[in-house]
Amino acid sequence: MKFFMFRLAGLLCCSAISITAMAALVTVTDQAGKPLTSAMVTQSLTHTMPPDISDHGYQVPGKPHVTPTLITAYTVSAGTVVMPDRTGEMQYRLRKPGYQDAALIAPPGQTTLNVILQTETDPAKLAAAKPANAWLGELNLGSVDAKKHFQMQCAFCHQQGNEFTRAERSPEDWQKTIQRMVRYGSRLPSDLQKSLPEILSAEYRRLREHPELVQGGISWNSPLENVVVTEWPIGNAMSQTHDMLLAANKMVYVADNIQDRLYEIDPFTNAVTVYKIPHRPDDKPGGLLAGRLKDFPSHDSTSNAHSLAESARDGHIFITPSAQRRLIEFDPVRKTFVLHEIGAGFYPHTLRIDAKDRVWFTLALSNQIAKFDRDTQKFTLYDLPTRSLKERITVSSIGILFKLIGWGLPLSNWMPIDWSSSGTPLPYGIEVTADGTVWFARLHTKEIGKLDPATGKITMIPTPFLGPRRLRADANGNLWIVAFAESKIARYVPGTGKFTLFDLPVMPKGSETPYSLNVDKKRGVVWVNGNQSDALFAFDIKKETWRTIPLPRRTTFTRDIEITEDGTLYTANSNFPSWHIEGAQPTLLRIQMK
Repeated sequence: MKFFMFRLAGLLCCSAISITAMAALVTVTDQAGKPLTSAMVTQSLTHTMPPDISDHGYQVPGKPHVTPTLITAYTVSAGTVVMPDRTGEMQYRLRKPGYQDAALIAPPGQTTLNVILQTETDPAKLAAAKPANAWLGELNLGSVDAKKHFQMQCAFCHQQGNEFTRAERSPEDWQKTIQRMVRYGSRLPSDLQKSLPEILSAEYRRLREHPELVQGGISWNSPLENVVVTEWPIGNAMSQTHDMLLAANKMVYVADNIQDRLYEIDPFTNAVTVYKIPHRPDDKPGGLLAGRLKDFPSHDSTSNAHSLAESARDGHIFITPSAQRRLIEFDPVRKTFVLHEIGAGFYPHTLRIDAKDRVWFTLALSNQIAKFDRDTQKFTLYDLPTRSLKERITVSSIGILFKLIGWGLPLSNWMPIDWSSSGTPLPYGIEVTADGTVWFARLHTKEIGKLDPATGKITMIPTPFLGPRRLRADANGNLWIVAFAESKIARYVPGTGKFTLFDLPVMPKGSETPYSLNVDKKRGVVWVNGNQSDALFAFDIKKETWRTIPLPRRTTFTRDIEITEDGTLYTANSNFPSWHIEGAQPTLLRIQMK
């Protein structure tokens, strides 16, 4: 126990937390006095300075603001955990599946806390505490294919099965919701748009009336005693914190997709600085997708900042603005932006930078790969193959369709959506391997592809799964890909052309929609965003075993993972809308494991 206390105390000290020589020992037991292992203990300051919201509800740009952090750790087998003494009155929330949450306030200097968690026996409350995937897994939508397409198109930016999506809705209400989601970009097949309102209304009612049917979720039995999670609140309930980047300057940058802000977080001082992405005088609110957010209560965006990548040459950060035909460059030293106009293509998406300092990114709606050569300041666009005549016509007409989308017209009203999402193959994730090959995944297809930068040759590769979303390479040059609609990850070996699939460790089986992943090449671990399970998953490549890290907030939806040299992880809560998450507050998360 002494060894663990010193180890965790050192870990917390490295977290840039102001602590004294004292620390709080929290002991957690059940009603019979039995120690509870892997209980989640979240600590926060009771009294903090109010956040700066003077810039239309957001922090003043360019001025650092120290934000109070939240610390989460997990009890060891003795039911104890050491938390820092941060010199002030502290709030504690304690949580463990099968038990009621407990909350208490500790006065300054209190160094011991003994907490008894009460067993939860109410089936409705037990079900309500389950992560969304437990509810999603029990939905009966008529067929396996219908379920996969529902998961792919209706869990795109938020959870299915959280307390908001499982609320009582009539078929008419579900119909309106689905129409709004289609306007946001969902490609739910037209016949499912007609049949699902009745089914969803009945199915969620069935589960609410019989909560004992909601089983599964994730396991909290992975080793958690060496895990510490630090959270920095960023943005507000009207933000959409999208992708993030751990930069060479040790800062973490997070893009706010619908507020056109870039957050710079210093994890050593807890200072957060906001930078506003500049708009051109003729930019319209919402950019080229002006009508898409016409019903959203508050947004301040003409760009829709999406993904980030850093140049190894000069540390400049490149950002894709999905609502413009441009690429954004940010100088983190001078704090200046440059807007590079592409002049073509639609919906700049995920990006990577190769060894020659060329920026590669997907153009999701025009079915293209783009290259920005920094030496010549020129863009090159590569057209990807289309799957049919219908798709060729649709892609060639994307400029007209974009205007209609910008006006807020649901295209499915006059252009039926088939089960192959014909017309929108959606090139999504992208990766550049050590040999310079550019790999990409097309979400609405069963395909990945590769592009030879030397010749421009494009090769498409069928996948044995639906919904390849984002992909990364490991130390051996093998690709790891999330199967978004199928609750799996896949390994692809370019040398043999072989795919191997691995089920995510969730129950019911097939009830997760992994958004993204990243590979810790040094340790041979694939980290996966579990955005229906309020968790991150770690897959040991050599052992082919899983580890699960439950995250502090319910309704957590993460889209990206960054990994430091020592194996520390960063991710960000990225719900759309943000107020879905517990506490209605998006946060940057750091997960430390020692």
